[in-house]
Amino acid sequence: MVKKTYNDDSISALKGADRVRKRPAVIFGSDGLEGCQHAAFEIISNSIDEAREGYGKVIEVTYFKDFSIEVKDYGRGIPLGFNQKENRYNWELVFCEMYAGGKYNTNSGENYEFSLGLNGLGSCATQYSSEYMNVTVNRDGYKHSLYFEKGENVGGLFKEEVKYRSTGTTIKWKPDLEVFTDIHIPLEYFQETLKKQAVVNPGVTFKLKYEGAETVTEEYFYERGIEDYVEELANLKYITEPKYFETERKGRDRDDLPEYKVKIGVSFCFSREVSVQEYYHNSSFLEHGGAPDKATRSAFVSAIDQYIRQTNKYTKTESKITYADIADSLVLVTSSFSTLTSYENQTKKAITNKFIQEAMTDFLKHTLEVYFIENKEDAEKISNQVLLNKRSRETAEKARTAAKKKLTGTMDVTNRVQKFVDCRTKDVERREIYIVEGDSALGACKSARDSEFQAIIPVRGKILNCLKADYSKVFKSEIITDLVKVLGCGVEVSSKYNKELNSFDINNLRWSKVIICTDADVDGFQIRTLILTMIYRLMPKLIEEGKVFIAESPLFEITTKDETYFAYSEKEKAEILAKIGDQKYTINRSKGLGENDPEMMSLTTMKPETRRLIQVLPEADELKAAEAFDLLLGDNLQGRKDHIAAVGANYIDRSELM
Repeated sequence: MVKKTYNDDSISALKGADRVRKRPAVIFGSDGLEGCQHAAFEIISNSIDEAREGYGKVIEVTYFKDFSIEVKDYGRGIPLGFNQKENRYNWELVFCEMYAGGKYNTNSGENYEFSLGLNGLGSCATQYSSEYMNVTVNRDGYKHSLYFEKGENVGGLFKEEVKYRSTGTTIKWKPDLEVFTDIHIPLEYFQETLKKQAVVNPGVTFKLKYEGAETVTEEYFYERGIEDYVEELANLKYITEPKYFETERKGRDRDDLPEYKVKIGVSFCFSREVSVQEYYHNSSFLEHGGAPDKATRSAFVSAIDQYIRQTNKYTKTESKITYADIADSLVLVTSSFSTLTSYENQTKKAITNKFIQEAMTDFLKHTLEVYFIENKEDAEKISNQVLLNKRSRETAEKARTAAKKKLTGTMDVTNRVQKFVDCRTKDVERREIYIVEGDSALGACKSARDSEFQAIIPVRGKILNCLKADYSKVFKSEIITDLVKVLGCGVEVSSKYNKELNSFDINNLRWSKVIICTDADVDGFQIRTLILTMIYRLMPKLIEEGKVFIAESPLFEITTKDETYFAYSEKEKAEILAKIGDQKYTINRSKGLGENDPEMMSLTTMKPETRRLIQVLPEADELKAAEAFDLLLGDNLQGRKDHIAAVGANYIDRSELM
């Protein structure tokens, strides 16, 4: 083996296109589809910046069947000529140089006062990450053309004089599969992105053409921006009409840092049915919020809490409202712009400007105080709704805590499950729980088990069909709550009516194996199925994790002079009889578990070396599994009849019909 060396020559630097092509996630946040989408937005955002400056009111985005993308605007056109100051062509700076652009001096009153682009990375990084890129710029009476392949320019700048005087930039490129693991951007991404941009750029029309299985063309336009959007979100289901407020402020993030300007717009209403909060800054949708989110939380809690106290709506011992109580009924969109912006990173999903947060907090607090004074009826509706949300939340939390305590409580002397027989070891990796059929089976299994690691809990009769019973009945069943207590992991309840019972934690499961052990007859099979149904509905994760097993009981006991055999099927019985040959033998149909002697129970059902366990595994197709449960145990009565008519004859010999 060649010995590897690590010395001064081991250090290397990525250069040119490799800075993006080999590490796309550093720039775009991901080397997958999300990164590819962000690259597309970088080009779209340049056109948006032009439109916001007042140059061009239409932006066209086309997605082609071969996964290439084209963005066209009618702005001034990117300057591509020779730059005396930099002593290089601008096309090289824009498309081939990281950290080069025309948006570094936004705070000095030059171009792009409020821009999405800040770092001079977007056009260059997208070009570097593309299989090819075509750039066409119309400005100054000339058509300028550039072509790139895999980050390298081919042929330089082509320039030709044209008679038309229209201006704008068209960029078409194809993301490179050598850079991104997935370049198939779905229609929904463009629909969502362009709609959001139309919302925060009032008066700008965004045109989308998407070539998929079918060609989709759509336009997005909001004349009043976020005002129209909030009305659309609320869909007339509001208790207070949408309001819009705006302001401009100047300030600093720190005393020794430069002063900058911020414009703030906010539109909101309250609703009993709709809850949406969205934040935008310089047109970028702030998925993670940052400063605007913190400002909204602080201002709304402060202003509404103050009004509730002033009107004596709290009870004597009542706790203060939280933002969650407000957000449940709040439809709010903010759109802010600043001449200096600090994003968390290049993906621009949150901003961190201290002054923007302080300015928005102060503005929102003052606005809400005045709004409540001038709109007494709205103030009453809002405060009453928020208090209702708060008290409902607290009631639900109490119910959830009580249910969790009931279902995952410690197995101590005070809440011990009746007839549950525990094992000695506390090592969860060894512990096994047998769920057996009735008290007689409990006695037989108790005698046959290894008490070091095998525990037993009997099921008294047939339990509820958890697929048909509603949760109020399920959790009133003592048998089911006993089983849940013994298992220890709680329940997964996804029903909207039972959110507060969702206390499942696989780490709290007290057993390495949950073994269902019933008689090999019709009643036993039905009890087994009902227990499986309970687990499937209340704690399906146990099945997904492979924790559930079925103890297979023998159907026949075949005895010769020298040996006893157990057959688990007709096929095995035939094989054993063939093996015995001419020896005399007796065949007995297997008895119920409670009638078996301890030695036989140990050999066939309990002893790890000789027992047969069937592991219950999830169906690969979840829908297929759900359909099967519904067919056999759900409300699909006609389907069940049809199924029995179709396949019942195949199992008639296994039935106990006379």
